[in-house]
Formats: sequence, structure tokens, C-alpha cells
Amino acid sequence: MTLRLYDTATGEVRDFVPLEEGKAGIYVCGLTVQSEPHVGHVRSAVNFDLLRRWLIASGSEVTFIRNITDIDDKILTKAAEQGRPWYNLAYDMKRELDRAYADLHVLPPTYEPAATGHVPEMIELIELLIEKGHAYPASDDSGDVYFDVRSWPSYGELTHQGIDDMEAATDADPRGKRDPRDFALWKGWKSDSEPVTASWPAPWGRGRPGWHIECSAMAGKYLGQAFDIHGGGVDLRFPHHENEQAQSRAAGGGFASYWLHNAWITTSGEKMSKSLGNSLLVPEVLKKVRGIELRYYMVAAHYRSHVEFSFEALGDAASAFQRIERFVEKAGGVAADGTLPEAFVAAMDDDLGAPAAVAVIHDLVRAGNSALADGDAAGATRAADDVRAMLSVLGLDPADPHWTQDSGGSSERLSTAVDVLVRGLLEARQAAREAKDFATADTIRDQIAAAGIEIEDTAAGPRWTLESSN
Repeated sequence: MTLRLYDTATGEVRDFVPLEEGKAGIYVCGLTVQSEPHVGHVRSAVNFDLLRRWLIASGSEVTFIRNITDIDDKILTKAAEQGRPWYNLAYDMKRELDRAYADLHVLPPTYEPAATGHVPEMIELIELLIEKGHAYPASDDSGDVYFDVRSWPSYGELTHQGIDDMEAATDADPRGKRDPRDFALWKGWKSDSEPVTASWPAPWGRGRPGWHIECSAMAGKYLGQAFDIHGGGVDLRFPHHENEQAQSRAAGGGFASYWLHNAWITTSGEKMSKSLGNSLLVPEVLKKVRGIELRYYMVAAHYRSHVEFSFEALGDAASAFQRIERFVEKAGGVAADGTLPEAFVAAMDDDLGAPAAVAVIHDLVRAGNSALADGDAAGATRAADDVRAMLSVLGLDPADPHWTQDSGGSSERLSTAVDVLVRGLLEARQAAREAKDFATADTIRDQIAAAGIEIEDTAAGPRWTLESSN
């Protein structure tokens, strides 16, 4: 079968035909490291990790680049508010982001370039755009350099907009622009309000790169002037990705062949963000569920579907995943021996149809449980082998060493077998409580406590941890 992907540039589902057979180059816009990551931030990483894993499972060699924006207006503002150097804030938040990715088993990229490490490449690209007549230094002595949107007739093609219908770019003082829609490639250093460490020498004077130029420069360096897939959140389509494509193609490159965008995780119908005050930091959410359960919650939704976050829905997802775990544990599946069912492959090839793929897993779990009930141990084991093979593709195999060892601070310190046993006791305790048999419920809790395990009742259900992780 052939992988088909929804290309947001054309609005069509197209066969994925890589530029080089058997290989795939992917560039994903990473985060601006200004604050701690919340679950809305990490959805993009999980979704494109799924794409990468499926391409690998399908036999492709994948070069996966995901950048970090570590210099930005917001970083400078937040660092000043906190009274610390901007680079210290960016570094600390990058470490928090790395922990969140590890907690959700997001594979490390082939390379993760930082904006501050690629200023020479950005300056070189800006010089080329000026030489070709697509960029100009501002005439107001600000040191800014802008992309001339009217010099590029195809500007707006990614989002299917006409220039006159677009809002003005708000990234710099408009007085130095020829057109309000022109966007900043370089921002002159403001010596009265910005630290000198946040500036670099350039032909137009000290300054720092604009947001859009960094991705064009880094994608070009690591994937070449033409590559297969560019991804990111749907909120990046305009202006960020529109501007990336315009400046890269104006410089003479082909840039991305396919554009993929994941949808938001929302709360109360609005995009999850710091400004709305409804952020849910990853470490806080992982106090209620395990990392593997949070990943399952994200993977089980289609990447182009908006997800309305709630702890009730998260708890339901955790329970659904635990049913899969219990079956695999009982049936004793071995992932290396499993095969991917045709229905699973068809679902994943259909624009990464994870919901249908997960449904295949649950169907097989039900069949496997029926086999166990009928005494067909061999049939149950075969089903468990296939279930684990599918889970492995999704990054959800509970026996993966990543989940059974300490992966950076969440609750994956114990083996899946122990976890299943403890959760079985918790279910028995809950059943006793519902039957108002509080003596039995207390006895089970005491047994669990005697084993050195602490129980916390949360909105998503009981959560257990070792009294000491040492």
C-alpha cells in the first residue's frame, strides 16, 4: 500500500512520493523556549513522531530535523521580567521541554538545531534575498531588514490568500517598511532596551534574526534546498510557514514538497496557551496519569482533529490503554514475533489514521480475551504478539525499555508486569468501595501500602507510586 498524506498546501490527500526513493526528509518547527511546556505544546512533537515511526516501519530512512527557537521577543521580555539573562531562561526551558519529550517517548530528532547557532547561515540567506531584489534594509536607520512581499508574485500561495487581503505584519515598526505586510528578516539591536548578548554583527548593523528566516536557513542546511515534508501546528500556517516558503523559494530553493499541520488541543473551545491562563503543564498532568497513557490519549486522536482536553477524557483514555496492557500481560505477547494486520496498515497509510489503527488494536484485544476465556492460549498469544507489534509502531509498547525504566521523572520506573498487578488490586479495591464493602477495600489498601506503594486518588482515577524511587 502507499502512504497518503493530506497536504495543507493543496488541500488534497496525495500519495507520498519522496524526492529520493526509500528516504524521507522532514522538518518540523519546534517550540520557542520561553516557558514550561504544556500538553498543547507537545502534541505536535507526538504527532510528527508518529509520522516518523510509521515511515521507518514502512522501510524508509528518515532524516528528521526539529528546531528550537532560543532567541525571540518573548524570551527577552520574560527574561527581563524575571531578572535573569535571556539565554539562561531559554536554556532552562529547553531542559524542561526535553524532559517532556522523554516522558512521552518522543524519539530524539536526527538533529535539533538552535536559532542562535545558525546566525551566519541566516545572514547569508538575507544577503542573497537582497541581491535578488526580494529584501531591503529599512530606510529609517533602525538596522531592520525586510522581505518585500510584492516582489514575490507567489506570496500567499500556501494559505491561498491575496496580499491585499492580509493583515499587516506586526513584527517591527511599520515606518521602515515599503508595505505593511513586509516581514522582518533581521531586527536591528535596540541598545536602550536589549542586552548586547542578544545581538550579532551583520552588514546592516548589530541585531538578531527574525522568526521566519531561522527555519528557512536551518532546513536548507540540514535537508537541502528541496526536501519532502514540512510540519508544525496549524497555527503556524500563517504567517510563519507562508513566510518561510516565500523567502526560501525567492532565494531559489524548492523547499517543502508536502505541508502537514496538526490541530490544537483546546480547553473550553480555545487554543491551549499561556495567555488564556488554561495551560496544563506536562509534569502536572503526569501526576495524574503515566506518560504512556498521556501519549495514548494524544495518539488515539487523528492529528488533524482538534482535541478538547479534559481530565475525564484523559482518564477514559488511561483506562482504555490499561485494558490493552492487561491483555498483553496475561497473554504473554512478544512484539518481535508479531505482524501488523492489514487493517492497521491501511489505517496508518490513510493519512496516519490513528483512530482506526487503535480500533484495530482493541478489536484484536477483544478477540484475544475471548481466546483466553476459551482456553486457547496459543491463539491469545498470537493476538498479543500482533497487538504489541502495533503498539510498538505507535510508541506505546508497554514492555519497551523506555517505559519500564526511569525515563526522566514520570512514573515509568517499574516493569509493566508489576504495574498490571497493582492496577488489578486497585480495581478490586474500587469494586469493594462501590459495593460499600469498606473493610475489604481497606484491607487491599493496607496490602498495597505494606508493599511500599503509595496510592493517590485523582480525578483520572487512582495513581500509584513507590514510596522511594531509590
